[in-house]
Amino acid sequence: MRAKLRRWLREILMLLLIAAAAMWAMDTLRKPALPQGFISTPLHTLDGEQVFLATLSRERPLLVYVWATWCGICRYTTPSVATLAQEGGNVMTVALRSGDNSTLEKWLSRKGYAIPVVNDATGQLARQWDVQVTPTLLVIDNGEVTSITTGWTSGWGMRLRLWLAS
Repeated sequence: MRAKLRRWLREILMLLLIAAAAMWAMDTLRKPALPQGFISTPLHTLDGEQVFLATLSRERPLLVYVWATWCGICRYTTPSVATLAQEGGNVMTVALRSGDNSTLEKWLSRKGYAIPVVNDATGQLARQWDVQVTPTLLVIDNGEVTSITTGWTSGWGMRLRLWLAS
């Protein structure tokens, strides 16, 4: 019985290692090639506020979440981002090709999300940043990108990345 349990534990550990390696490889392949100085580009939120990612990341790490209303995976990730923002997390989101400001505001209201959003209605910002996958999450600390991941990420995964960056 003990030998069988050891074998199962070893198999589970190997499966976890293979999964971690596959996730790391996918993140590496899909990692956007961020342009020089993107951090100091002025962005405008839905409420008209002008923000700079470098400024937002000065005091504590910033989670930048690139998502879309039409993205299937984002349906599972966005609630975690909204919860993190509601709990006081340093979060900025970029809605990719999700309609005009009015349409996006209605969608956010219907879902009950109170998150800061930069609307990239035409996808121009995503093209400049070379973001090809939604969702994409960037962690920025003191103006430096410390982590980039794509695809589904849990709320705990986001918190862990922010904690590791600080």
